Amino acid sequence: MAKMSEIDNPQPESTGVRVQLSPNVPVEPIQTLVDTCTTGSCGCGCAANIEAITVEGAPDGPQIHVQGPLVSVESIAEALAHCEVPDMIAGQVGSMPAGRLSTAARQTAIQERYGRIAEMADQVGCGCGCGEVGADADVLGAQLGYTPDELASVPSGANLGLGCGNPIAIASLKPGETVLDLGSGAGLDCFLAARQVGDHGRVIGVDMTPAMIARSRHNAQSQGDRYANVEFRLGEIEHLPVADASVDVILSNCVINLASNKRQVFQEAYRVLKSGGRLAISDIVATREIPPDLREDVALWTGCMAGAASIGEIETLLTNVGFVAVSIVPQSGSHDVIREWGPNTPLTDYVVSAAIEGIKP
Repeated sequence: MAKMSEIDNPQPESTGVRVQLSPNVPVEPIQTLVDTCTTGSCGCGCAANIEAITVEGAPDGPQIHVQGPLVSVESIAEALAHCEVPDMIAGQVGSMPAGRLSTAARQTAIQERYGRIAEMADQVGCGCGCGEVGADADVLGAQLGYTPDELASVPSGANLGLGCGNPIAIASLKPGETVLDLGSGAGLDCFLAARQVGDHGRVIGVDMTPAMIARSRHNAQSQGDRYANVEFRLGEIEHLPVADASVDVILSNCVINLASNKRQVFQEAYRVLKSGGRLAISDIVATREIPPDLREDVALWTGCMAGAASIGEIETLLTNVGFVAVSIVPQSGSHDVIREWGPNTPLTDYVVSAAIEGIKP
C-alpha cells in the first residue's frame, strides 16, 4: 500500500492538488486505479468530489493531479489506502505545492472561488483575501476607502467587500468618459463610475466568472433604466473583449494580482486605452520577496496575496508596455486590513495595498 509522508495541510479554498509517487511506480497501474476511482466502482466514495483527475509520467515518478471542491493530499491518500493497489505501487507518497498547478488549473480555482461568492445571495466577503460571509458590507466598504454616500448609492448586492481600495477615489472621472473595470465583480465600481460619467458616458465591466456577470447584470436591471450606460461582459483581463483605443479610463480593484501573466494584462490595458487614457488601479503589491512556499500556494493566490508582484516589477512592466507618469503608492493602514484576510498567514507581512496610476501617451 502507498504511504504518506511530508503532507502539507491543505488550504480550505484549494481546488487542486498533485501527489508525487515513488520513481519505480509505472504509470499504467496508477491509471487503472484512477479510472476505477473516477467511476466510483472502487467504493472509496471520492468520485463525488472529483471534477478532473489525470496521471502524468515524470522523472521523479508518476504524479496524480486531482481537481475538485474537497480534494486534498489526505483524501487522495485515503483513496489509495482504500482501493486495491498493486504491490509495485508501495512507496513514498508526498505532496507538491498547490501553486505548482498549471496556470489553467490556478485560473479554474480562482473562477470557482469567486463564482461561489457571487452565488451567495445577500452575503458579502471580508476583503479580497478571504471571502467569509456574514460581514457588514458598509463596514468593509468604509475600511477600503468608500464614503457612506458612495455605498448608499449603489444597488443592494453590488458591494461584496472584495476589494483592497477605492479606485474611484483616484480616477478623477469626467462626464462623457468611457470607463472599463477589469474584474468588475458584482458591479460596485462600475455603478459608482456611472454616476460620475453621466448619461453621455459609458461604463464596461469585464469579469471571467459567469456567476459574477449574472449578479452584476441583475443588480443593474433591478434599477430600471438608471444604469442604461453600464454593461457587463464575460471575458478575461488578459484577453479583453474591448475594441482598440476605445476607453478613457481603466479601473481595477484587487484583481490584477490574480493574473499569472501581468504583462499581458497591462498590454491589453494599453491596447484598449485611447491616447491620453489613464489607469486608476487599487491592487495588492509585494513589499519584499515572497517566500517560494507561500508563492506556490494556490489558496493564497485565490486570496489575492501570493500572486502579488513587487512595486519595482509593476513599475517596470507598465513602463516597458509604454505607460508614462507611472505612480505606485502604498496605502497607509492597509496592512491592518490585509491581516484580517488571513490572520494565521505570514504572507500578510509581505504585501500591501497600493494605488497604481499611469497614462498612455
